[in-house]
Amino acid sequence: MKKYIVIAVAAFACACVLGRAYTYKFRSQDTIVVTGLGETEFSSDLIVWSGVLTAEAQNAAAGYAQLEASKAKVQQYLASKGLPAEAVVFEFVNVDKQYATVYQDGKWAGQRFAGYALRQRFTVESKEVEKVETISREISSLIAQGVSIEAYAPDYYYTKLDDVKMGLIETASADARMRAEKIADNAGARIGRVASARMGVFQITGANSNEEFSAGGSFNTSSRNKKARITMRIEYRIK
Repeated sequence: MKKYIVIAVAAFACACVLGRAYTYKFRSQDTIVVTGLGETEFSSDLIVWSGVLTAEAQNAAAGYAQLEASKAKVQQYLASKGLPAEAVVFEFVNVDKQYATVYQDGKWAGQRFAGYALRQRFTVESKEVEKVETISREISSLIAQGVSIEAYAPDYYYTKLDDVKMGLIETASADARMRAEKIADNAGARIGRVASARMGVFQITGANSNEEFSAGGSFNTSSRNKKARITMRIEYRIK
């Protein structure tokens, strides 16, 4: 008799465990997971453009004199274009000794001092994006004045990215909720509270470009016009 009681108790316990497991499984599946998207396009409001002045001379003093002359012409050129002096920063001068390889009877015989190579980088940072963009394209006119210069492509930034990001989170969340409501409505149910939410990677690419998204997030600086994108993965309870 006791044997049958033990078996009955064990069977009841198993039924309870299985019942709870089934209930848990049912409840864990009683959710909707959707991904909402937020996108917007904007134009950069800050431009950073840089270049390098170069000079070569047999002695350092002569090289410095060349750089100073080039620097004065660059400053004059930028001022003539309406750019304030405080928008331009000239960095320290790099000086490197140059050596030429010496061969004797076709064999390497050492090196000889060939002079100095000097480089000075300058950077322009301004919110007058179009003006600086034009200046960067026309800087080659200084070459005709004897200025040895290497100019780089500008970088473009936006100073209100935090506002853009917050707006995209709101848009993506609203998009996710709309999708969840549509799915629930088609199933004859209603969505309840949020069970979990996870923000995707913030992506900034050039507008109308074929740039690929990065797992760590893209941050385009080469395009003046940009597109920002963010996703929100949200899990809703079902009522």
